[in-house]
Amino acid sequence: MNESVSSKGLCKPGFESVRGAFEGNFAAGNERGASVAMTVDGEPVVDLWAGRTNDAGNPWSEDTIVNVYSSTKTMASLCVLMVADRGLIDLTAPVAEYWPEFGRNGKERVLVSHVMSHSAGVPGFDPPLTTVDLYDWQRVCDNLAAQRPWWEPGTAFGYHALTQGYLQGELVRRVDGRTLGRFFAEEVAGPLGADFHIGLDPQHDERVADLVPPASSIAAEFADAPPGSLGHRMVVGTPPLDGTEPRTREWRAAEIPAAGGIGNARSMARVHSAMACGGEIDGVRLLSEDTLVRATEIQFEGTDVLMNTPARFGMGFGLPSELIPFPNPRTLFWGGWGGSLCVIDLDARMSFAYAMNRMDSLIMGDLRAVNLVIGAFTALAAG
Repeated sequence: MNESVSSKGLCKPGFESVRGAFEGNFAAGNERGASVAMTVDGEPVVDLWAGRTNDAGNPWSEDTIVNVYSSTKTMASLCVLMVADRGLIDLTAPVAEYWPEFGRNGKERVLVSHVMSHSAGVPGFDPPLTTVDLYDWQRVCDNLAAQRPWWEPGTAFGYHALTQGYLQGELVRRVDGRTLGRFFAEEVAGPLGADFHIGLDPQHDERVADLVPPASSIAAEFADAPPGSLGHRMVVGTPPLDGTEPRTREWRAAEIPAAGGIGNARSMARVHSAMACGGEIDGVRLLSEDTLVRATEIQFEGTDVLMNTPARFGMGFGLPSELIPFPNPRTLFWGGWGGSLCVIDLDARMSFAYAMNRMDSLIMGDLRAVNLVIGAFTALAAG
């Protein structure tokens, strides 16, 4: 249903193109509830929200939060970069150096950089796991440690939709002692005052917007994959998520660093503003500039062997390409199933984030996010 909305929040002069695109998405009938935020030089220039959080029509408020699926990967990758920055992890070292049990059955040569760039060769679970299994950290890590790689590590890129976060989280736990969710809360979200959670306390449940599941599942993308193919293995080896899982307390409480983060656009833009500003914001330094540069270095470029789409990946983040262009080459980004998106432009010192609850079925090409990003860069160019 198309509806005209008037968004609430902050939109500084010169950034009206973002507000126009945001409200335009609602007018086109493509949203139920959403938030968009943008910072430049660490200062918020856009912080807008509008719409509804659930079937009852409750309004999306300033403090509404929502599950953002794979946009959580930007937070998990940041945590790995932080422990590397502290000298606890060498990004070029074998994972087995920190997690000995992982270094078997052909995974001895899996490097930390392979994990960060989706080229480790363990994109799914073998044997298969259920959604409930995802809530058991040890069970998942034992599964990943025991299995054989699906391809020679480092030779191919294939999206590690759920497994990347567990691999990253176990690396952080092995070298720091804290779970990734706790590390993020104590070292990132807390110091920055960012309302983003990897493992949500029940006190926040009433603020979580219900997702509207997409018309088709991710598994539908591989429906025609022949038995034994990587696509077929991915369907079998990935729990069949349908978009309703974040309504449960079990999902919210679990630390699922590749897909279970809960926050809003403001909190994502706030975290990423530190990266956009050279690794430090408001006296809180997360990373050195040298480590930020490493995040922009190409780790893999080619065709995703699972999705059959072009991909260009740095150390934990997507990089600009012909398929996904950005004005500045030193831009880091990633998005989440359903439509959420994060963009970090190191040259423009800009961070952008979008979170919503009506999920789109497209894996790539959600025009809602595209419209907003165009609006953001139009405003930057005009300024």
